[in-house]
Amino acid sequence: MFRIVATSGPARTLAVAQLIGSLGDGAFYACSVLFFTRVVGLSPTRVGFALTLGWAAGMLAGVPLGRLADRRGPRRTAVGLAVTTAVTLSVFLIVRSFTLFMVAFAAYACCQAGLTSARQALLAGLVPAGERTGVRAAVQSASNAGLAVGAGIGALALCAGTRAAYLAVFAMEAAAFVAAALVLSRLPEAPAAAPRADGPRLTVLRDRPYALITFLNAVMYLNMPLLSLGLPLWITRRTGAPAPMAAVLLVVNMLSVVLFQVRVARPVTGPAGAARAARRGGALLAAACAVYALSGGGSGAVVTVVLLVAGALVQVFGEMLQGAGGWELSFALARRAGTGSTRVSTGWRRSSRG
Repeated sequence: MFRIVATSGPARTLAVAQLIGSLGDGAFYACSVLFFTRVVGLSPTRVGFALTLGWAAGMLAGVPLGRLADRRGPRRTAVGLAVTTAVTLSVFLIVRSFTLFMVAFAAYACCQAGLTSARQALLAGLVPAGERTGVRAAVQSASNAGLAVGAGIGALALCAGTRAAYLAVFAMEAAAFVAAALVLSRLPEAPAAAPRADGPRLTVLRDRPYALITFLNAVMYLNMPLLSLGLPLWITRRTGAPAPMAAVLLVVNMLSVVLFQVRVARPVTGPAGAARAARRGGALLAAACAVYALSGGGSGAVVTVVLLVAGALVQVFGEMLQGAGGWELSFALARRAGTGSTRVSTGWRRSSRG
């Protein structure tokens, strides 16, 4: 792991902030869907619709919030969005209706997308260009270490199955984001990007090749909703595996990233290598979906668990390749005048995950 510990200065502070925020995220991802379906009483269709709408809003919000980071400074923006994320999570403590859930989750997703853009801009402003992908991989490892621990806590909530246990998870995540904001506030402010006087606003949306790459990358980042939304519902409704298996798969995913993400990212040093990594990652993600589908074929419990774990392992290596490719393309292709606003969908799923 512990390339995280070997980092120093701003890189270490960024990794620590990510680690803290991810503790709550891991628990949230492990049990939030089952809380809203089993305890609140929302149908899986409504939960899926609200999450889809929320993440779509987050993708759109990432551009203006990234521009805000360019103008006001990424550190100040990241701290503000971390606190705002904690506020949106606190709303989940009182959610009892579909409408409130939909609004609260959309706000949460927008804050998460903007926070990721601001953190990316902060990293780009504080870390030398040649070290950014390596540092980003170390930060990702820190994130997944926190997610793995948080997912273990979420598994305890799933085993308890009580409203109080689930609400404790939401309270813990809100507190984690407040703590992450305090850590981020210790960083120096990276230079805010100068406004472009010679071009249109939101230039990134007019850069068609970059916008297309961003869109395709965002589609592949659906691997996290697959883990946090699709698999819990699939496991409890279409297989004979126990509900805590969803948290187990999340832990497998996170620990694998902690152990191997830096190694997987190390050979990705330019746009050509990043494109190859992204292609291979996409192929592995597609293969993982096929393996997951086999687990619903009415096989015995042991075979089902083996297939689910196998799918999780294929998925995580696809995720790591795709992530490394996305980060390198983001840093290589982003325009210098729009550091925050051009890094929208190249790492926001965990990323979405603190």
